[in-house]
Amino acid sequence: MSTKQKVLVTGVIGSDTHIVGNRILSMALEAAGYKVIALGALTPAGDFVKAAVETAADAIMVSSLYGQGELDCRGFRELCIEAGLDDILLYLGGNLVVGKHAWPEVEQRFLDMGFDRAAPPGTRIETVIEWLARDFAARDQRQHPVKA
Repeated sequence: MSTKQKVLVTGVIGSDTHIVGNRILSMALEAAGYKVIALGALTPAGDFVKAAVETAADAIMVSSLYGQGELDCRGFRELCIEAGLDDILLYLGGNLVVGKHAWPEVEQRFLDMGFDRAAPPGTRIETVIEWLARDFAARDQRQHPVKA
């Protein structure tokens, strides 16, 4: 059984122009066998969703480094659901909030907003690739359960 190459939409949300890390991540994801649709910097939430619909993407990976991730990502899962992307994986990473906050608290805020994963600054690319493999396997298992 052949498996379809997974499509990932990446970009930097909102008014953020910090693109270098996102480019490095995109290149590593391509090297790991994913098809990457890189939207670049200054990307509105709606553009991520539109690109995901147009490319039949399997995941959206949002980057935010200027500390306004909470504001920029509010309602993101709802936009996906409205567009028929109920089961799309949503990842978010970077310096997501202004000020010093314990990471578990920050992470929980974004999980509560509907993101599947939130990655703090300094998260290794290998970790993200492992998360994707695990999350896609779990999603595929839910969609195509093995019958005994």
